Amino acid sequence: MSGTNLTLLLAFVLPLARLLGVRARGLTVVGLLMVVAFVILARPQPSVLRAAAMGLVALAAMTTGGTRRRAVRSLSVAVIALLLLDTSLARSAGFALSVLATAGIVLLGPGWRDALAHWMPLRLAEAISCPLAAQLACTPVVAWLSGQVSLVAVAANLLAAPAVGPATILGFGAAGIALLSSDLARLAGWLASWPARWIILVAETGADLPGAVSPWPATVAGVTILTLLCVALTFGLYRVLTRPLAVLLCLAILVFVVLRPTPRLGWPPANWFLVACAVGQGDGLVLRAGPDSAVVVDTGPDPTPMDRCLQDLGITRIPVLVLTHFHADHAGGLAGALNDRQVGELEVTPYFSPPAEHRRVQALATAHRIPIRPVTYLERRTVGALTWTTLWPAQVPSLPDNPSTTTDNESSPENNASIVMLVETAGLRILLTGDLEPEAQRAVLAAHPDLRADILKIPHHGSARQDPAFFATADPRLAVISVGVANDYGHPAPRTLDLLTRGGAAIRRTDTAGAIAVTTDGDALATATQGRQP
Repeated sequence: MSGTNLTLLLAFVLPLARLLGVRARGLTVVGLLMVVAFVILARPQPSVLRAAAMGLVALAAMTTGGTRRRAVRSLSVAVIALLLLDTSLARSAGFALSVLATAGIVLLGPGWRDALAHWMPLRLAEAISCPLAAQLACTPVVAWLSGQVSLVAVAANLLAAPAVGPATILGFGAAGIALLSSDLARLAGWLASWPARWIILVAETGADLPGAVSPWPATVAGVTILTLLCVALTFGLYRVLTRPLAVLLCLAILVFVVLRPTPRLGWPPANWFLVACAVGQGDGLVLRAGPDSAVVVDTGPDPTPMDRCLQDLGITRIPVLVLTHFHADHAGGLAGALNDRQVGELEVTPYFSPPAEHRRVQALATAHRIPIRPVTYLERRTVGALTWTTLWPAQVPSLPDNPSTTTDNESSPENNASIVMLVETAGLRILLTGDLEPEAQRAVLAAHPDLRADILKIPHHGSARQDPAFFATADPRLAVISVGVANDYGHPAPRTLDLLTRGGAAIRRTDTAGAIAVTTDGDALATATQGRQP
């Protein structure tokens, strides 16, 4: 919910009221009634109340005569009033972002608009200065929350802005018309869907660009440095914006970085054979099968990081894509892996739970015309430079009446039905374990006493629930943990890290290193990292 929605609504309704002859206090009454209707329609939740207050402040910033002083006073009153009504907003990231964005528009927007207006139309200058000011003001907080800095936000907002007004007004109109006629409301909603689709297209296209975001350390030192850089920009940007050549040069550099026509320097290393992608709290593993092909094992919770990881690795063909189980942190990013790639088949666990996620995976596979096949116990396959054996599941439990639907459920049957693969490549053995729990780990160990592996993908993101005998038998030289930054589960657990350290394994984690590439010169193992990404 954005204050911009209310601002646009008022900017449409108040001139219309003026055309109908409403003047002076009458306009104030119309504006207040529209605010009340907006809050009631969108439900009086904290985010809606905050949007209403900030929308009024933003509208005040656009009026003429004493604009900045009046808008700063209005912003201050709105912030104090909201904090008095709900003190928990003082700890709300959304509230901080809303206030900062509005303050940026109020304090920086007018000056930057005037600087740009020296050499471009005023309307275009306003369209650029508002998102630029809001983005710069919010950047340190966004980096603190996400560990990244967006390089496309201003351009995306600029492209989406023309569609926001029609979508807002037609959508609000559809909601109001629905009280009178559902048929007319459907027509208004259909009309509103077209500008909304444009906004979605801009968002998805922008997020898919190779350099859409740049990783940034979400630490006190990192955010402090970024804040100082943003403060320096606020003082120096006015001079840049008054010079067309300087603006065009900065824009050209930004376009080059975002489109990234060349791979990231040093990434991926030339002789990589395994990459653990930085997909957040989940698994996304890539096993090299050829120059531009790979076997992918799990896809993380979100399509964008998985797609970007495969783009960076130059993967265009996936002969086999394996989903170890159907929890969303392993299968949620499937669409990203399928995006613009030739996928031969989809291998899945024969335990089709949670049912909703299984149905979603089936629908995606059907839409892309990809055959989907449950694995069989002890099957052995070879694809390019890779050979693997499926060690688990040996037997599939029947589905319970109420199967787990959580993405990180301890001792769940979904976790224990994870596909376990023993992969051989470059003379090395890699043990991939999904989210296997101790019960299933002991069963795998009983069925396969020779579990020795050079590389072990630690089960369940380093959860504390691990079987020491399983780790001791695998006896890996390298332990890879795919885990999200500052996750809510306490992964990886200190007990698990201690278990690996005592076993002599080198440990690499995606939450601290970003994507991890494993390389070899025939005997020794080495790793290269891409830098932390959320």
